[in-house]
Amino acid sequence: MTDMKNKANILILLVFLCTLYACNSNVIFDKNKQIENAVWKSSDVIKFTVPLTDSVQACNFFINIRNSAEYQYSNIFLFIKTFYPNGKISIDTVECYLADKEGKWLGKRSGKVIDNRILFRRAVQFRQTGTYSFEFEQAMRVDELRGVEDFGIRIEKFETKK
Repeated sequence: MTDMKNKANILILLVFLCTLYACNSNVIFDKNKQIENAVWKSSDVIKFTVPLTDSVQACNFFINIRNSAEYQYSNIFLFIKTFYPNGKISIDTVECYLADKEGKWLGKRSGKVIDNRILFRRAVQFRQTGTYSFEFEQAMRVDELRGVEDFGIRIEKFETKK
């Protein structure tokens, strides 16, 4: 009887792991970096290096921001530099909304922490294969932006709804 329970438990675990893998199989890159003392200084640059091997696949590019409920603003401005495999560079400025007009946080809240996954680019194609680098700076016109705990990016395969 114990042997049968062990086999059943192993089977349940395998089904769970397969389901978990299937749900995340469209993720190409997903990494967050902790911001020291939850203070993002204007001089701090957050960098990600991403090897991309498919120049045809359309992707969704997300910005991940984890902030505390004590964050003073309803948004955050970012400077984004993209370094392409061929040496070219592009620079963007983007505004990410973290709260609505009434001050209600838009992300998923757990206690005093709010997780935001913000769509930066939808169905973008990385037309060159190779290593891309992305650099992010906070652009809020304050030297020390308090309340930003983690910052990251997520790139996943774009799939049309059927």
